[in-house]
Amino acid sequence: KAEFSAVKNNKKYYFCSKNCYEKFTGKSGGKPASEAKPDSKTQKCTISISGMHCASCAHNIEKALLKTKGVKKASVNFATEKASVDFIGSEVSERDLKQVIVDRGYKLIEKEQPVNIGETRLKIIGMDNPHCVGEIDNALSALKGVTSKQLYVNEKAVIKFNPAVVDLQKIKNAIKKAGYEPVEEAEISSEEEIRKKDIAKSRNQFILGAILSAPIFIFSFPEWFGLKMLPYNNFILLLLTIPVQFYVGFRFYRGALYALKAKSANMDSLIAIGTSAAFIYSALVVFVPAQFGNRTYFDTAAIIITFIVLGKWLEAVVKGKASEAIKKLLGLQPKTAKVIRNKKEIEIPIEELKIGDIVIIKPGEKIPTDGVVVDGISYIDESMITGESIPVKKKKGDTVIGATINKNGSIKFRATKIGKDTVLQQIIKLVEEAQGSKAPIQRMADIVSSYFVPIVIAIGIATFFAWYFFGPSFVFALSAFIAVLIIACPCALGLATPAAIMVGTGKGAESGILIKTGEALEIAHKVNTVVFDKTGTLTKGEPEVTDVVAVEKKYPEKEIIRIAAIAEKRSEHPLGEAIVNKAQLMKIKISEPKSFKAVSGRGVVARYDNHEVRIGTRKLIGAKSGKFESQIKRFESEGKTTVILELDKKIIGLIAIADTLKEGSKEAVEILKKMNLDVIMITGDNERTAKAIASKV
Repeated sequence: KAEFSAVKNNKKYYFCSKNCYEKFTGKSGGKPASEAKPDSKTQKCTISISGMHCASCAHNIEKALLKTKGVKKASVNFATEKASVDFIGSEVSERDLKQVIVDRGYKLIEKEQPVNIGETRLKIIGMDNPHCVGEIDNALSALKGVTSKQLYVNEKAVIKFNPAVVDLQKIKNAIKKAGYEPVEEAEISSEEEIRKKDIAKSRNQFILGAILSAPIFIFSFPEWFGLKMLPYNNFILLLLTIPVQFYVGFRFYRGALYALKAKSANMDSLIAIGTSAAFIYSALVVFVPAQFGNRTYFDTAAIIITFIVLGKWLEAVVKGKASEAIKKLLGLQPKTAKVIRNKKEIEIPIEELKIGDIVIIKPGEKIPTDGVVVDGISYIDESMITGESIPVKKKKGDTVIGATINKNGSIKFRATKIGKDTVLQQIIKLVEEAQGSKAPIQRMADIVSSYFVPIVIAIGIATFFAWYFFGPSFVFALSAFIAVLIIACPCALGLATPAAIMVGTGKGAESGILIKTGEALEIAHKVNTVVFDKTGTLTKGEPEVTDVVAVEKKYPEKEIIRIAAIAEKRSEHPLGEAIVNKAQLMKIKISEPKSFKAVSGRGVVARYDNHEVRIGTRKLIGAKSGKFESQIKRFESEGKTTVILELDKKIIGLIAIADTLKEGSKEAVEILKKMNLDVIMITGDNERTAKAIASKV
C-alpha cells in the first residue's frame, strides 16, 4: 500500500499517506506534510460529497468554495459527486475546504473505507439525463451500506458498498424500484439484448402510434379532407386514442410517477400532465357534450405522444451507436487463455483467470491479460496500446499488456492484473468517464434544468387561470395550459450536451482518438499547438529497406539482399524482417542457413554453403568498417539505420533501413500550418533521425 519503500541498515522504510498508515497500523499518524508546511503555491484536491440532490446543490457548494479565501478555482460535478478545488496552501487547507462543505449541510465521502469493500460497475438503462441521475442517486442514498456512487448521464454507474450491510441484489432492486434497468458490466451480451429490446419496443410503439394517429387526425378535421362527419365521430376518436394514450404513452406516466416519489419533476411529468389534460377534457366532451361543447383534442394528445416516442426511438439508436466504440475495445481482448494448473496445460475462459496464473502464449496469439514474462523470448506488437508499430522484444522480467499480439517466439508469463485493473480496461474506463464527464457549458444546462420543470408547471397553471378568468372560455384556457407544458419539455437542456459528448468521444475512439474529458472536447477549438509522436504516427512504424550499397561488382544489389535474407531468415528482429520482406518483394528464393546465432544488440552470425555471413552494427564487424564510415553517417543523417554485410570476413555491402513516412503525413502537417497552428514532433529516436523525418514533413 506504500507509495515508495527503501532499505537502509537492514531496516525497511515506507512512505505512504496518513490514511494508509492509520488504517493498517491502528496508530495516529500525525499531520501530513501538506498540512505541517503550508505551501504558498497552488495546490489541487478532490473532495467526494454525498447529499447532493440536484444540479443546484452542486452550484451552491461551488459558490461557497469560491467565496473561501485562498480558493482560486472550484468545480463541483453533480453526476460524479466530486468537488475539484485549486487553492493556495498558505491561505487555506483541505480540511478547511471540507468544513465549508459540511457547514452547508452536505456530507463528505471520506477516502478511508472498510477493508471489506465491494464495487460494482453497472449500466443503468434509461439513466440518460440529470433528472434520472438525481432519482437514482436518491434511491441509492436511502440504502444503508452504499459508501459512494458515481452516476453518469451515459447510463454508467460505479457504486461502492459494504457487503456486510447491503448486497448487489438489493442495490439492483433499489434501482429497479426507481424505474430503471441495471445491468452488470460483465453481462455485455445481456446489456446489448436490453438495448435491442428498448430500440425495438420504441420502434413498435411509434409504428402503432403512427397507424392510430393518422385516422385520429383525419377524423378530427374531416372538413380539411372533404369528408362528412361520421356518426359517433367523437366516440370513434376516443376508442382510437385510448391505446396511444395509455399503451404507447405508458412510459411517460411511469416516469412521472417515479419523479413524484422522488419529490421531483421531469420531462415525463410535463408530457403526462399535458396530454392527460387534453385526453380527459376530450373524454368529457364525448360523455357530457351539453356542458363541454363538441370540440375534442384527441389529436393533440395522440400526435404529441407519437412524435415524442419517435424521438425516444431515434435517441435509443444513437446511444447504441455511441457505445459501439467501447464494444470494439472490449472485442480486442481474447475470450480464452491457456494456463498451467496442476502441472497441466488447460484452456479457460478469460473470466476465470487469477492473479499468479502462469499463461502460455504461442506465436500469433493475443496476450489475454497484463503480466510479467517468466520464460521465453519474443517480440510483441503493442501498437494498439502505444501506437508503436515496431514489435518490442520481451524477455524474462519484462511486462506484457493484455490484448497486444505475440509475433514470433513462445513465452510464459505470470498474470499480475486481471479484469478492471488491466491497461485495456483502464482505456475503456477512460472512454466511459469521458462520455459521462461534464463540459463547462453543461453546468448552465444543469442549473437551468433543475429549476425548469417546476417553473414550467407553475407557469402552465398560472396561464390556465389567467385565461380562465380573463379569456374567452374554459376550452381556450385548457389549450393554453397544454401548450405551455408540451412545448416546454426540458430534456433538450439536460440531454443535448451529454449526448454530444457521448457521440463525440465514441466517434473519436472509433478513429483511435481518446478524449479524456468533456471539457477537453469543448475547448478543442482553442488549440494552438499540435504535438505528434514520430514512430507509427507520422511514420508507418514498419522498417523498410531504402538503400543498398554494393562494394564489389561480384556481389550486385540483388545478391546482397539474397545473402542478407538467408542470414536473417530465422531472426525475430524487426530490421531482419525488413530485409526478408525486401527479398520477398524482389521474388528472391531464400535458402535455409545451416546455422544461426543472434548476438544481442549487435546483429546475427549465420553459415550457408560453407560461408560465414555476419550482418549487423559496427560492433559486430569491427575496425574493418572504418572506410565506410562517411557513407554510414550520410545514411544516419537521413534518419536511416545502416547494417553492414560481411561474407567470409570481408565487407561486401551496406543496407540502409528506415521507418518511412505515412502517406498523408506531409499533407496533414501542411494543413495544420495553414490553420496557423504550431506543429511539433517528439520522439525517443536519435536527433539525426528526428531531424531527417522532421525535414521531410
